[in-house]
Amino acid sequence: MTATDYPDLTAAAATTVEDLLGQARADMTPLLEASRLDPLPTSPDSGSTEPAHAAAFLSAGPVPPAPVAAPHGSVRVGGALHELGVLDLLAAYAGGAVSPTAVLAALRCRWSDPELVGGAILAIVDGADGAAAESDRRWREGAARPLEGVFFAVKDIIDVAGTAITAGSHLTGDRVASTDATAVARLREAGAIPVLITATTEFACGAPHNARYGTVTNPWDRSRWTGGSSTGSAGALAARLVPLALGTDTGGSIRVPSALCNLTGIKPTYGLVPRTGVASLSWTLDHIGPMARSAADLRAVLGVLAGPDGLDPAAVPARTAEGVSAGLAAPAEAGAPTLSGVRLGVPTAWFTELCDAGVLAAWEAAVDAFRGLGAEVVPVDLPGLHRIHDDVTIVLTCELASNQEAALDRFGLYDIGTQVRIARGLVPPAVDYLRAVRRRAVAQREAVAALDLAGVDALVTPGIGATAARLSDVTVDIDGVRHPMQSVIGRNTGLFDYLGLPAVMAPAGFTGGMPVGVQLVGRPWADDTCLRLAQVLQCVTDFHDRRCDG
Repeated sequence: MTATDYPDLTAAAATTVEDLLGQARADMTPLLEASRLDPLPTSPDSGSTEPAHAAAFLSAGPVPPAPVAAPHGSVRVGGALHELGVLDLLAAYAGGAVSPTAVLAALRCRWSDPELVGGAILAIVDGADGAAAESDRRWREGAARPLEGVFFAVKDIIDVAGTAITAGSHLTGDRVASTDATAVARLREAGAIPVLITATTEFACGAPHNARYGTVTNPWDRSRWTGGSSTGSAGALAARLVPLALGTDTGGSIRVPSALCNLTGIKPTYGLVPRTGVASLSWTLDHIGPMARSAADLRAVLGVLAGPDGLDPAAVPARTAEGVSAGLAAPAEAGAPTLSGVRLGVPTAWFTELCDAGVLAAWEAAVDAFRGLGAEVVPVDLPGLHRIHDDVTIVLTCELASNQEAALDRFGLYDIGTQVRIARGLVPPAVDYLRAVRRRAVAQREAVAALDLAGVDALVTPGIGATAARLSDVTVDIDGVRHPMQSVIGRNTGLFDYLGLPAVMAPAGFTGGMPVGVQLVGRPWADDTCLRLAQVLQCVTDFHDRRCDG
C-alpha cells in the first residue's frame, strides 16, 4: 500500500460496513492482484503447502543449542521499590530486604497518580493483598515458588478470572472472565500476582484513540503514543507501575511498544505459549508473550509460560517446550560475556529501507557491540519479504473479519481502525486468503534455509523504523518527513508473526530523546538464543536501565 492508502485514524467511525467497502476494495485490490501473479503449483504437484504444513514445520524443528552462554547479570539492590525488576525483586525477597506486601504498597501509590498512569490502567485486579500476604508467608517459611511475589499487568484481551476483560471494545459490554487464561494461570501457579488490567487497542487492532477508554500516552513524551496494541502493558512498565506485563503480538504488538517505550519484549516461537483464554485477532498470527525491562527478566518468566495446555491446537509439542525451558533455566556463567564463535546475520534491504537515520545508527551500534564481543557478522537477506508483508495484511484482515462477522450489524460500535481492517478483510475471495495462508509453509522453509545457508545463529535487524507516533495526527517522522504510522510500525515485525520465528525487541538507544529498539530473530525454538543475545547486549550497554520522568 502507498501512503495515501492509509486511513485517517483520527476520523469518526462509520455507521455501517457498506460505508467503507468501496475504499476497502480500492486498498486491497493492488495486493490481491500482485498475489495472483505468484500462484502456488497446482495439485498434485503442490507439495507441502497446506496450511497445516506450517504448524508441522515448526513442530518438527529441533531446539537449537544456544551458541552463547547465559551471561551473569547484575541485580539491583536498594533504591525505590518501584524501580525493581523481576530478578531484583526475587533477590530482595530472598535476602529479606523487603516483602511482597511492602512492594505492593509502593506500587499502589503510583496507580492513583493520573500523570503516571497516562491511560494505561483499566482496572485493578481483586485479591492482590491476600496473594501478597501469602507470598510473604512463603518467603518467610522457605517455600517460595519461582516467581513468588512478582506483580504483573495483563492486557485487556487476556482473561483473568472474575475480572472485566473487554478487548477495549464497546461491543463486549461488561464481560467478566470466568477463568484465567493459561498464561495467567501459569504465572499465578509460579507465585506471580496479577494486579492490573491494562489498555489495548480495540480487539488488538484498533486506532490509538480508543473509543471506549481513551488513549494511552507514552511516558517518554505524553504527546506521543506507546505503540500498539499492547499499549497499556508498555505504558505501565515504562512508568514503573509494574515490573512485568503480558502482551500479545499479531503484527508486532509486543515488540512495537517495547521499542517505543524502552522495554524488552519477546514474541515467542508460534505455539510456545498457549493462546487459551486470549481473544483472537488472527489465529494464524496471534502470539502471547511477556514484556519487562530486561532480557534476564524475560528468561526467568518465559520458561514458566511455555508448553502445551491440551486446549490450544497450535501449541508446541511437550518435548520441544521442555527443551526450550531447559535452556532458559540454565545457570548463568561467571565472567565477562563473549560471543566468540557466534555468527550473526544483518539485512541489507527491506528492514533498512523505511528507517530513520537515528534508528539505523542505533542498530549499527548494537551490531558493532556484538562484533566487539567476538561475533562474526555477515549479510543475510530473507527472500520474498514484500510478498510476506502483503500476505500478513491479507491473513490478518480476513481472519479478523471472520472473528467479528457476527457483530457486523453493530458495526458503528467499532472504532475507525477496527472498522477499516474488518472492511478490508471482507474483500478477498476465499482463494486469495487461502493462497496467503498456504504460502506460509513455503516462506518458513525459505527463511530458515537462508539462515542455514549463511550459517548464522540469529538475525539482527533495526527495530521500528521511527520513534513513537505523534498522537495529534498519528504520524511518525523519518528523516524529517512525516509518514502514516501504519506504514512503518509493523513493517519490520509482522513478517515474523507470519513466519512464526522467535523475535526479541531490546532497547538500542535514543534519537531525539525518544527510545529505539533492535530486533533479534532466530530459528524455530531459538527463543533462548535470542534472549541470551539481548542479555549480552544489556551487559555492555545501559539503555534498558534508563528511565523517563513519566
